[in-house]
Amino acid sequence: MKTKKFCLTERQMPAQWYNIVADMPNRPLPPLHPVTREPVTREQLSAVFAEELIEQEMSVERFIDIPEEVQEIYRIWRPTPLVRATGLEKALDTPAKIYFKNESVSPAGSHKPNTAVPQAYYNYKQGIRRLTTETGAGQWGSAIAFAGRHFGIDVEVYMVRVSYDQKPYRRLMMQTWGAQCFPSPSDRTASGRAALAKDPACSGSLGLAISEAVEMALQHPEDTRYCLGSVLNHVLLHQTVIGQEAVAQMEMADAEPDVVIGCFGGGSNFAGLAFPFLRKRLTGGNPVRVVAVEPASCPKLTRGAFRYDFGDVAGYTPLIPMYTLGHDFQPSDIHAGGLRYHGAGAIVSQLLKDGFVEACAIPQTETLGAGILFAKTEGIIPAPESTHAIAAAVREALQAREEGREKTILFNLSGNGVIDLYAYEQYLSGALKDYTPTDAEIRRSLDRIA
Repeated sequence: MKTKKFCLTERQMPAQWYNIVADMPNRPLPPLHPVTREPVTREQLSAVFAEELIEQEMSVERFIDIPEEVQEIYRIWRPTPLVRATGLEKALDTPAKIYFKNESVSPAGSHKPNTAVPQAYYNYKQGIRRLTTETGAGQWGSAIAFAGRHFGIDVEVYMVRVSYDQKPYRRLMMQTWGAQCFPSPSDRTASGRAALAKDPACSGSLGLAISEAVEMALQHPEDTRYCLGSVLNHVLLHQTVIGQEAVAQMEMADAEPDVVIGCFGGGSNFAGLAFPFLRKRLTGGNPVRVVAVEPASCPKLTRGAFRYDFGDVAGYTPLIPMYTLGHDFQPSDIHAGGLRYHGAGAIVSQLLKDGFVEACAIPQTETLGAGILFAKTEGIIPAPESTHAIAAAVREALQAREEGREKTILFNLSGNGVIDLYAYEQYLSGALKDYTPTDAEIRRSLDRIA
């Protein structure tokens, strides 16, 4: 019997963000000051972040109201569709039901505006006139440029050099919305100049771009703050609009996921989808599996160590309790630039440590192959980051076929790849290569953590 395509866009979005810290049996360890190694204070963080974002970062309240000004902008694209991937199911000949939450419909083409808009709003409320930030593949940079324009805030973005070169149209999106975009490492900062002195051809990393953005913010404390697109608690908090919508939409579809999947760089889109479902498990409900999918070339969850480590290369940020490969680990130049980050956020790290989160690592040739299958069957060309979630969903669906049992799979399509076509060109021409770091490389990087 033919399965009809299912797409649900119920016109209702959450009025609150969900803070999973309230329901965790073991809350994350506190971040430490980079010099004193004592728990960092609100006053110390206020030199970098907006005051209300610091309150959210440290909050243990279960729900936090979304300001009406933020909701008004969210309404441009939220709620996002929940779609049953019947074409993909048919191609895989699987008894599994596959659903995806389509976050690619935002103005920036990804899930990132879910946190960019509130971050820009809270800085605007505080009278901040300029924001500095980093971006890997450009989704975050595009989103904060979009949000900054809404509130009349200037935005300065340090884009990892390999992505700056590979993805010029993301850079143009930022510039179209009025942001300045610089390749990282740059000669504008001490951390950038140090990296270039060491290696003039350095392709950059998210950790290094963070160093540059934080350094620039600290030089202008009177009117400038830094903002981050992943990793931190308040960022993951803002993204939970995804999962809260998906919980309600799955209920309307009379379905319950057995497994929830998201690609993983620092944790924002994975947490945004998974945390509201994980809430049921943490509070004694449905034991849903949640799976974070990282690139095999940057495997902090599957091969890293749980340590206190810096979020950046230069050591400007607080020390965060995280699964890490070491803050100066240099990932290979994969096309999923948003996943080329050495560490995981404190919340996801603690949940993984406690066994509530699973993780797997997949090489980029497999992920891009899954992305092409998805494009052929569902019509959407996914961002290279999102292909990791698709590849894991394909694995789950094929396992269901082999075992001859039904399974309901939900994954987050965190962004579209309409301006990532160079990655697909490389795959289709056979030029795309996989790289997996050796145990010795990872050990050397971890040994350099002070």
